[in-house]
Amino acid sequence: MPLIESNGARLYVEQTGEGYPIVFVHELGADHREWEAQVRYFSRAYRCITYNARGYPPSDVPDDPQLYGWEFAVDDIVAVMRGVGVERAHIVGLSMGGYAALQFGLRYPDKVSAMVVAGAGSGSPPALRETWMKETPEFARGFLERGMAAMAQEMGHSPTRIQLKRKDPRGWQDFVDHLTQHSPQGMTHTMMRYQTLRPSLHDFQQQFARMTIPVLLMVGDEDAPCIETNLMLKSVLPNAGLWICPNTGHAINLEEPAAFNAQVDGFLSAVACGHWRHGFGS
Repeated sequence: MPLIESNGARLYVEQTGEGYPIVFVHELGADHREWEAQVRYFSRAYRCITYNARGYPPSDVPDDPQLYGWEFAVDDIVAVMRGVGVERAHIVGLSMGGYAALQFGLRYPDKVSAMVVAGAGSGSPPALRETWMKETPEFARGFLERGMAAMAQEMGHSPTRIQLKRKDPRGWQDFVDHLTQHSPQGMTHTMMRYQTLRPSLHDFQQQFARMTIPVLLMVGDEDAPCIETNLMLKSVLPNAGLWICPNTGHAINLEEPAAFNAQVDGFLSAVACGHWRHGFGS
């Protein structure tokens, strides 16, 4: 389909299947292709909408760093939904996409029927903020200075991603190959403007306490940078459940696709029939 316009960038979107819409929002190291196992599963019963964030070809890669940031990411979800003619949807986000999904829920609660937030929270724990603010810009410069191939290998062998290589070497290689194809400029701007400058999720506890959208939080028990924040989110979100996946790192949907899909499917079914905690749309 044509690229969808969104505040200074055009976004590449794919749609598969028919039924109630699910919008998938990808993480920093991925793009729409990393949702393949979910699209193949959920498109049997749902209309699956995936897209590439700004800075991720074939979406536009704006030259202006000011056109990147978490606020743009939230409004890009709005633009995608508007562009495909969807007023309300389930939102599934991973990591960076999970952060955008949570902020989307705060800003546009009427547009969300249920939300899955997986692997969110890097850089949010108060004790880690200073280190995050210092190290993230340094890492961001590596995409331009060292190139995507070297950075993809480094990311793929990081402590929260090596689990995928151990479990699924072919899937890990696909992840690294896709990451190598990303835009160095897009990755640098995304890291500098979105990852580094986004506020901690801990800063929004009062707002989250008022958000009644059904939420499924998901985190791997070996995803150390995210566990504390997920425990916080579980404690403050009034309509949330938390699933901790054993022996699993950051990219839960790639490491354990069958378990991930089963948990999400059960959650969405419970929401639809009003059996998820406070019930559908409450």
